[in-house]
Amino acid sequence: MPVRNTSSSRRPRNPGSQTALRQSNQQRIIQSLLSGGPSTQAELSRQTGLSTATISNIVKSMAERGLVTTEPTTSSGRRALAVSLAGNGAVSVGIDFGRRHLRIVIASLDYRVVAEEAISLPLGNPAAASLDAAAILLDRMLEESGVERSAVLGVGVGIPGPIDRRTATVVEGAILPEWVGMSRAELEARINFPVHIDNDADLGALAEVTWGSQAGVSNLVFIKVGSGIGAGLILNGMQFRGNIGVTGEIGHTPTYDHGLICRCGNRGCLETVASTTIMLELLSRNAEAPISTSDIVRQALEGDQATLRVVDDAGVAIGRSLANIANLINPQVIVVGGPLASLGELLLGPIRRGLLRYTVPRIAETTDLVMSALGDRAEALGATALVLQQPGIHSPSM
Repeated sequence: MPVRNTSSSRRPRNPGSQTALRQSNQQRIIQSLLSGGPSTQAELSRQTGLSTATISNIVKSMAERGLVTTEPTTSSGRRALAVSLAGNGAVSVGIDFGRRHLRIVIASLDYRVVAEEAISLPLGNPAAASLDAAAILLDRMLEESGVERSAVLGVGVGIPGPIDRRTATVVEGAILPEWVGMSRAELEARINFPVHIDNDADLGALAEVTWGSQAGVSNLVFIKVGSGIGAGLILNGMQFRGNIGVTGEIGHTPTYDHGLICRCGNRGCLETVASTTIMLELLSRNAEAPISTSDIVRQALEGDQATLRVVDDAGVAIGRSLANIANLINPQVIVVGGPLASLGELLLGPIRRGLLRYTVPRIAETTDLVMSALGDRAEALGATALVLQQPGIHSPSM
């Protein structure tokens, strides 16, 4: 039976934890305030279906973090508390660092993009230089958008590599070796804002259930296919980060026993057969000049047979590795993202074949396989959501 390639069928959301439930309820309150304007806590209870006690607790937390303001009022002759979204123009910032680019998104509390820009970076750019470039770009974007620095709640930063959550430090295995050892404290010193750091694939998964069409999905796998291959996991409504935060390293799962040596030291890893790096190497051998990732997309869409074969081989290998994850955690949706997302079915087709061959049939027939609609924006958008979910956010000083 085929792996489903649509997401029209949705099972009821199972939040899975008090933290996930609280985040979901907070978003319901925000949406109610956006659509109906300032409301009393009793009105919010009627509009959202949440209990008055739940409303009271969440509103108190949101007020402490500067997300809403409260003011005593009367309703039906009784004392009440009016709740409004914060009128201080508070925003969150998301920064996605790649091998050759950085992208910055500035978003408001209602998940509206205020500004967005991406620039190119030299290959092998030192981490400090990339951070300085981000700080300069962010300052310019804030000024051009009319956003005060004091209105920035924090900055989420996505790095293509594992993050040790005990120390908030980039560890060995990163696509950007120049970043290994970089800590959150160093990022904050250069960017001049509170920073929350995470793996880019994890942020892609967060973006899908926050910004994307997968809102409400409790069990999701986001796989980013790029220079490296990583996976972000949403399990029972929560991001799964494992013991120390090093999860989703699907690119380093062995695929061929006698394959190429991987940068991680193992042989035949998925990255050695399916990353854009290996695709570019294969397709550049007979090309008159080195090609880029955008050339892969263009040539495949134009029907170039060599490119289609490389994409097909990579897709089947990715599907085989995803099958191991699907058999283990039984996800509701698998979302494919990264710079090849615009290939659509040309990449999804072979991935689906790999899944079908190696996945338990009942799992295959109940798993949606879709391409990300967020494209190369997913990681930066996820980084903005990461900021808004932090319990330690404080109200900007105006």
